[in-house]
Amino acid sequence: MNQELSVVTLNDKYEIDQGRVLISGTQALLRLPLIQREVDQLAGLNTAGYISGYRGSPLGNYDLALAREKTRLEEAKITFQPGINEEAAATSVWGTQQIDAVPDPAFDGVFAIWYGKGPGVDRAGDALKHGNYAGSHANGGVLVVYGDDHPGKSSSIAHQSEQALAANQIPSLYPSNVQEILEYGLMGWALSRYSGSWVGIKTVNETVEQTATVDIDASGLTIERPSRDDMGGGANYQTAIIPPQMIEMTVKRQRLPLVHRFVRANNIDRNIFDSATFDSKEPGLGIVTAGKSYQDVLQ
Repeated sequence: MNQELSVVTLNDKYEIDQGRVLISGTQALLRLPLIQREVDQLAGLNTAGYISGYRGSPLGNYDLALAREKTRLEEAKITFQPGINEEAAATSVWGTQQIDAVPDPAFDGVFAIWYGKGPGVDRAGDALKHGNYAGSHANGGVLVVYGDDHPGKSSSIAHQSEQALAANQIPSLYPSNVQEILEYGLMGWALSRYSGSWVGIKTVNETVEQTATVDIDASGLTIERPSRDDMGGGANYQTAIIPPQMIEMTVKRQRLPLVHRFVRANNIDRNIFDSATFDSKEPGLGIVTAGKSYQDVLQ
């Protein structure tokens, strides 16, 4: 039986608009802003991208990949500028969301990525908090891509950074595979634009350094944006100088509730595997004691 073979090249992961490609997690993070640029163009937006950060495992190869594809990124109006340290990178990302303060801006908005290892999240905490409180542009958005090292494989101490971001009022999305790096990345920018908040993307060795076949479709991801009219506006970047108490109120009473609304509307927190136990129709969690069977516990 004759079978028609597909022609495959190493550039497919960056060039195919629809279909399946073989790609690593690091390469998916590189492809992500290219897809966002396509999504915006399809929506009639003339946006640009900006990426800055500081390397560290498991994101140690990210800036190397970005440097190799610098020409491709520049052709898509995406600037890669590695930071001399994590906080300088976060501060420059913060500036990309102030495009409305620029006379006659060349773009409708700038979508941005800050990247760094867990210790970099700690070091850049002040800049990340100030940037997040300042907010994101309605046509821009910021992803805080952080690499965590739970077992301390390549770190002096083990790292888990959700708590640090939560302390700075930055919500986190946690992709479980390469496909979700792309999906959650696009969701994250949409959430950032919708809520006015910066959005974390957690990466670990098991996801960002794995290679998988994924589906690429710039126009195929449907994202719901619920009404936010009842919030009275003000969720996105504040152009005026306002008291710290007002900024705090905006973050707590507008942005974070909008994050919850967006997550519910897009079913981000969902069950992938049925958690029903045996004959029970209700999900259950139990501790089996010595001398009792599972059925005894369920009864």
